[in-house]
Amino acid sequence: MLEARSVALVGASARPGSLGARMITEVARSPSAPRTYLVNPRYTEIGGVPCLPNLAEVPESVDLVLLAVPDTTLEDQLVLAARTQVRSAVIFGNAFDADGGTGLRDRLAAIATDAGMAMCGAGCMGFVNVARGLRAMGYLEPDPVPAGSVALITHSGSVFSTLLRARRGFGFSLAVSSGQELVTTAAAYARYALGLAETRVLALVLEAIRDATGLRAALAAALAADVPVILLSVGLSQKAQALVSAHSGALAAADGAWEALAGAYGVHRVHDLAELADTLELFAVGRRAAGQGRAAKGTATGAAKGIATVHDSGLERAHVADLAAELGVPFASIAPATVGRLAAALDPGLHPGNPLDVWGTGRDTEPLFAECLAALAADPQVAAVALAVDLVPEFDGDDAYPRAVLAAAAQTATPVAVLAGLPAALDPIAAARLRTAGVPVLEGTRSGLLALRHLLDHAARPEPPSAAEPGPRRQRWAPLLSAGPPGSAVLFDLLRDYGIPAVRVRAAGTRAGTLAAAAEIGYPVVLKTDEPGIAHKSDVGGVRLGLAGPGALGAAYDDLAARLGPRVLVGQTAEPGTELALGLVRDPALGPLLVISAGGVLIEIFAERSVVLPPVTRSSARAALARLRLAAVLTGARGQRPADLDAIADAMTGLSHLAADLGDLLDALDINPLICGPSGAVAADVFAVIR
Repeated sequence: MLEARSVALVGASARPGSLGARMITEVARSPSAPRTYLVNPRYTEIGGVPCLPNLAEVPESVDLVLLAVPDTTLEDQLVLAARTQVRSAVIFGNAFDADGGTGLRDRLAAIATDAGMAMCGAGCMGFVNVARGLRAMGYLEPDPVPAGSVALITHSGSVFSTLLRARRGFGFSLAVSSGQELVTTAAAYARYALGLAETRVLALVLEAIRDATGLRAALAAALAADVPVILLSVGLSQKAQALVSAHSGALAAADGAWEALAGAYGVHRVHDLAELADTLELFAVGRRAAGQGRAAKGTATGAAKGIATVHDSGLERAHVADLAAELGVPFASIAPATVGRLAAALDPGLHPGNPLDVWGTGRDTEPLFAECLAALAADPQVAAVALAVDLVPEFDGDDAYPRAVLAAAAQTATPVAVLAGLPAALDPIAAARLRTAGVPVLEGTRSGLLALRHLLDHAARPEPPSAAEPGPRRQRWAPLLSAGPPGSAVLFDLLRDYGIPAVRVRAAGTRAGTLAAAAEIGYPVVLKTDEPGIAHKSDVGGVRLGLAGPGALGAAYDDLAARLGPRVLVGQTAEPGTELALGLVRDPALGPLLVISAGGVLIEIFAERSVVLPPVTRSSARAALARLRLAAVLTGARGQRPADLDAIADAMTGLSHLAADLGDLLDALDINPLICGPSGAVAADVFAVIR
């Protein structure tokens, strides 16, 4: 499909501005000059080129057919394409069912799949393979499409056209508007793109994961080849209705799958088109931030370096510093030698530091700014340097800023960029000059700082995740879980078998049994309802803590039995500590995910979480934990004793092993709370949703 040497254009048209006419124009612009056949029974020729009545009249089995036909005729045309052994197809239409019918998209997918055809769409713009010179689009795009190192795969036709026309400092090896992906998925295009020598950056704009196995393989290949992957994901991940009853399912639902996937493969997630464009431009130049090498296995923590910025405004310097602090973009701590070099260049009264305000008398702008940029770029702790000026058009023709940046960039291999504050004020001529010379111009303070943070993060990529195979413990537990929901006491045994410490518990169904269980465990005890179907015990008044003796326990049992039912769980009282929630939730695309968050009654109020794709190592567990604001409490904020972080990480790795063994049998499993103190972490409650 992407390197077709022969193309049939079904629905070719002589009508100016029509889809069929634009399609002819685009294919004719292909530098590879594929053999092209026009097909439409309404014409005998179009523009002097013969037009055939149908695909059966095409004199060869073509590599690619473009279908610019109404949805009502799509199925017939694709059937004919399959019969004539066409190898691939692009469907521009949305493939809507006519007159209330259903199943058209499924039938189209089946036709193509049975015939072994690759298919782009439906509901797409087509593609342009810049590296191989093939244009297969139904809308007019720049001619030529700028060539470069970015491979773009997007579900959105609008994003496709926007980025092709963006006039930014990057070009494309391949750009695909994949639409509904009825057959050929983003993963397949990504694998192809990574095989092109021209591809050095992969951009994904996706709303769903349609081939999880293929996408993981492509991301692993990109990670191994050190090809940065920039992802803009939209929409909510699918969620089974059963997960509503599990805390971890609710917390992971918004975009937990994307978060886990990005963390596992070092993917750079962006949150809007401005951040996407700035990040692509910064990576496409090819200069990388120097770091401390690949991160410890399973982690994605950044190297201990930072950025440096040079300004011509004290206020804007403070603004950038404030925003960088908010976004978590570190400034480098520059060396005394760098401070001395800056001091020698600056006008009297200006302070040499980072970020740096250079503007004094306004004399010798070019050499002054060039020297300050070069001095900062040479500092061993500076991973990237930016001239943070608005780069507005200068009415007197002064081009000192572009010359200063170009001079500094020529002296260093450190990434050098311009960080502009307001895109509408940007001088397009100066920006184009810098971009042509390989200097990125980032078009927004926030988006530009985020792009620089992605560059820093890339210096410490994670190790690719390894496959996790089921272990021998599956033989013990799979039959029990397959038989139906086990009792809570059994789930506590399950946790302990996977190395997750848990309080001692006993199940009971009578008042006498409850008192006997407490006598065995030892007072004080905790009493919880164990009635089936009650996921959030505290919400229904089903938890009683600190019951110090038989009298208090008996009264508590009578209350729970009368309101909720006789089945209860009697548990050991855990030592006090910070409450976390540790969960396992099954994503429809990726399978089991681990979720770590605040626990107890704060789980939904303190609405933050880390979602991790198993297998999880101790180091990757620690990294996921560090992403929570609650981590400051765990490390001993305000004089509190720090929690045992390794014990929490070990609980996460234990749950990861459980996911590998039994994840196919569980929709969700919640440990809430996991009570974390200086002497360890212990599970105080557990809840499971069996598949």
